[in-house]
Formats: sequence, structure tokens, C-alpha cells
Amino acid sequence: MANTPAKAAGEPAALGHGGRILPAVTVDAYNEDLRDEDGFVGDRASGRAFRAIIEDWRDQLRRRGDDPFGDTPTGEVSKARLDCYLEGADPIAAGLVHTAVEEFANELATVVRRFLRLPAWKDTERIVIGGGLSASHIGQLAMGRAVVILTGEGIAIDLTTIGNHPDKAGLVGAVQLAPAWVLDGHDAILAADIGGSNLRVGVIELKIKKGELSRAGVWKHLHWRHRDDQPSRDGAIDRMAEMAQELVEGAAGHKLKLAPFFGIGCPGLIDEHGVIRQGGQNLPGNWEGDGFNLARELAQRLPHIHGHEPLFVIHNDAVVQGLSEVAAMQDVSRWGIFTIGTGLGNARFTNRAPDEQATS
Repeated sequence: MANTPAKAAGEPAALGHGGRILPAVTVDAYNEDLRDEDGFVGDRASGRAFRAIIEDWRDQLRRRGDDPFGDTPTGEVSKARLDCYLEGADPIAAGLVHTAVEEFANELATVVRRFLRLPAWKDTERIVIGGGLSASHIGQLAMGRAVVILTGEGIAIDLTTIGNHPDKAGLVGAVQLAPAWVLDGHDAILAADIGGSNLRVGVIELKIKKGELSRAGVWKHLHWRHRDDQPSRDGAIDRMAEMAQELVEGAAGHKLKLAPFFGIGCPGLIDEHGVIRQGGQNLPGNWEGDGFNLARELAQRLPHIHGHEPLFVIHNDAVVQGLSEVAAMQDVSRWGIFTIGTGLGNARFTNRAPDEQATS
């Protein structure tokens, strides 16, 4: 890998990985894998589940020769196209999508209900919904219908769409992993969002105003759909480091002063040493367990920033997406996030008092 300084094997320079006490919030729980007789409860409100619902109804319509989607496989019908069907002139197509949304809303309400029974999720006031489905009209309609269902059962909970674009929220949230002293005097940080299908690495402009980070946003990011290339584990990490190197050089060319910090979101339960304990099964290769330390592997590959090896923090990807909403959650105390993707990512937060944040 060109122009990336190598490090000797050893412990990486890092703040605590997978931490529960962060500068702005306490992470009460994340990566909950609730199960029932049918498997993971969260899978009932996943993007895969929504597609399965559509396919089931298409199959029933095919029996009478009325499948409005024709020969297009369900997995290839885009969310934008489903939005168009919902509002279009074809009553069968609109009815199919509407029925799928209603069924999915009931599943989402069930999942919310189950999570709110967990001790760590007790008294949650709001849940932010992230992931690609949340950016579509059908996703927002399902959220609204779920709120109505839960309200009818006497459950008071807000469901809101994530504020940043779902593809960028997992990068923007990384600024909340860094203590203020790391960011002081700098314009931007590096961030990465490692997913089961995609890898994104970006430069996040801090735009700090009076000590708060509500204006932080993506200056530039690189995207790689690794699922299409099916790389090895080492190949994926090498590519991530190369993307980071390209962005470090680009930021220098635009006179952006990068902090020596890299925030990384990754699926699964992350321990303090940067080991993925569980939940990394969709990543390329075997990333779980004591035989592989993601933090150590990254420490040997990440580019230097202004001549210094960066401090970095690895945390769960749903946690990092949730952290992008910190500024918007100041009117509540206890809140969570669901990220609707291949599965259902989840995290629950309690806001820290301003005097607690000042000591971080």
C-alpha cells in the first residue's frame, strides 16, 4: 500500500473502544440481539423483512396473474420506485405497496414494544430511525403508522427520521467519539463507516461554534461497495487505509487541518481492546473473536496525520449513527436509534449534563 507508514506490531495508540461513557452521552445499551421462537426480534423490522413482505404479496397476486411489478425481482425494485407505485395510478401496485407498508409498520411496532421492555430501554422518549428505508416515503409512512399503533396501545414514544442522510450519518457521528481536547484547534477529523455491504471513509468538517458540534458535516467521502468485490479480510482493511490516505492528502491540499483522530463505526459488540466479540458475521472474512484484533490491524495501516499516528476509537455502527443526532436530542433525556439495514442495528442513550460533558 503506497505512502502509508507501517507500524511495528503492538498495542495501537487509541482512546477506549466501545466505551459506554462518551463526551455527550452515556451509551446505555447497543447491539441487543433479542430473540423469540422465530429468531432475532430485530430482523422483523429489517430491510430484508420488508422485501420479504412484498415478495409474499406478489406471490399471491401472481396466482391470479396480477403482479404489477412484472418480471422485476423484488430485490431490484428500488425504494424510489416503490414510492412512485404508492402514489401512482395503478390501484393494484399502490395497494400492494400500501399493504406491505401496513404489515411492516405492525412488525416495527412489535419490535419497538419488545425493546421498551428491556431494562436498559425503559423510559425511552424517542427512537431515531436510520438506514436507507428511513429516507423513503414508504419508510416514513411505516414509521408514522407504527406510532399510531403504539399510541393506540397507550405507549408514548416518538419515532423520527434520522436528520443526516443515512449514508453520511455513520460518518458525522464519529465527531462525538472524540474528547474536546483532541478536536481543539483543528478543522476536521477522519471517519469510517464499515458495513456488511459498503465501506465509507470521509473527512468531517467540525465547524465548531461555541464548543458544540451541531454544524459538523461531511466535507468529502469515498465509497466502496465491498460486497461486489468479495475481498479478503486483510484486503478490506488495506483498502480502507488506502482510502484514508487519499483523504488525508486531499485535506492537506485544501488546507484543512486534520485532528490526529479517526472515528470508526463497525457492526457488532466492540470490547475495550478493539476486538469484535459478536455481530460481525456480515463482514468479509472472520472479524470476530480473540484471533483478530481490528484495532491492532488498523494501527499498523492507518496513515500518519501531520507526522503523527492518529488516536482512534472503534465503536458499534448503530451507536455512531445515533451520535449524529446528539444536537437534535437536547429536548429529551433518554433516546435510542434503530438502523434498518440488512438487520436492525440498535443503541440506547442518556444525555449527559453539561457539567459532566465539560469534564470529558
